[in-house]
Amino acid sequence: MRKGLQNVQNIENKNYKIIAVDDEEGIIDSLSIFLKRSGYDFTGVTNPQEAIEKVRNEHYDLMILDFIMTPFHGDQVVEEIRKFNKELYILLLTGHKDLAPPLETIKRLDIQGYCEKSDKFDQLLLLIESGIKSIAQMNEIKKINDELKSTYDMLEKAYLESIETLRYTVEAKDTYTRGHSDRVSALSVLIGKTVGLSEEDIKTLQIGGLFHDIGKIGVPDTILQKESKLTDDEYSEIKNHPSIGAHILSTASIFKDIIPIVKHHHERYDGHGYPSQLAGNDIPYLARITAIADTFDAMTSKRSYRDALPLEKVISEFERCKGTQFDPELTDVFLDILHNRYDEIKAIQEKYAS
Repeated sequence: MRKGLQNVQNIENKNYKIIAVDDEEGIIDSLSIFLKRSGYDFTGVTNPQEAIEKVRNEHYDLMILDFIMTPFHGDQVVEEIRKFNKELYILLLTGHKDLAPPLETIKRLDIQGYCEKSDKFDQLLLLIESGIKSIAQMNEIKKINDELKSTYDMLEKAYLESIETLRYTVEAKDTYTRGHSDRVSALSVLIGKTVGLSEEDIKTLQIGGLFHDIGKIGVPDTILQKESKLTDDEYSEIKNHPSIGAHILSTASIFKDIIPIVKHHHERYDGHGYPSQLAGNDIPYLARITAIADTFDAMTSKRSYRDALPLEKVISEFERCKGTQFDPELTDVFLDILHNRYDEIKAIQEKYAS
C-alpha cells in the first residue's frame, strides 16, 4: 500500500518542474538523483547566467539556488529573474547560516525559504514539498480566477449586446442619432488620445460615446421625430435622457465607468447645464470630452430645420463658448485639432456617415 501511494505521489510530482543552480557539480548530481527518485522533473545547472536564461525561456515551478557562487551570488541571480518573473518559487541554499543573505534581501527578492547545505536532504525535501503545495494552491487560485474572468467576459459580452440592441432601437426612433453615437465615440477617442489618456480611459470614452444617448429610448417618438422647434415642455422631456440612460446602465456593474459620461455629457462648464448643474472640474473629465465631441457632431450634422454649419462657424462657436459651455483647456485642444488635423475628423465623418 505504501509503495502504491509513493508511486501516485511520484506521478503527481512529475507535473512540477524544478531547476537547481549550484556551481558545484557534485551538489547538482546529488540533487538530481534525490529529486528524480522523488518523481520531480529536474534540471540542474552549474552556470548562474545559463540558469537565468533557462528561466526566461522555459517554465519552471521551483528553483533551488546556491547563495555563494561564481561569477556572481544567488541573490544577484534572483535580482535578474525577478525583473521578468515574479511567480517562480525560490529556495536558497547556504553553506552556513552565517553566510545567508540579510532578511531584508530575502523579503525584497521574494525568496520563499532557505536552508543550510547538508549530506542529508531531509530538510530540503520538506521545504520542497511545502513549496509544491503552495504552488499547487496558487495554480488552483489562478485557474479559478481565469474561469471567473471567462464567465465575467461572457456576461460583459451579453450585456454589451443587450445595450447595443437598445442603441439600435434608439436609432430607429431618432434618425438623427443614426451614426451620431459612432462619430461621438470616435471623436472622443481622438481627443482623449491627443491629451494622452490611458488605454483604460480611452476604452471608457469609446464605449461611453457609443451609449451616451441611450436614454433617448425613454423619450416619446413624437418629440424625437418632430421636425419643427420643440416647445419648452418637449425640450424638458429631451433633457431627461441623460438621467434615463444612467438609470438603464446602473443595473449592470460593468457599465459603472461609463455612467458619468452618459449622465453628465450635457453639463456646462459654467454650471448651467443638466441634469445636475455641475460646474468646472466637478464635471467628470471624460464627460467634458464627450460634451465637446457631441456638440461638434450636432453642429456639423444636417437637421430637419437647418443645414450642417460650416467649419468657420463651428470654430467661432467653440471659441465663443470656451470656459462657459466647455472646458477651456479641452476646447483649446479640440480647436488645435480642427485647425491642424481636420483630415482625421473628416475621416471619422466619412466612416460613420448617416
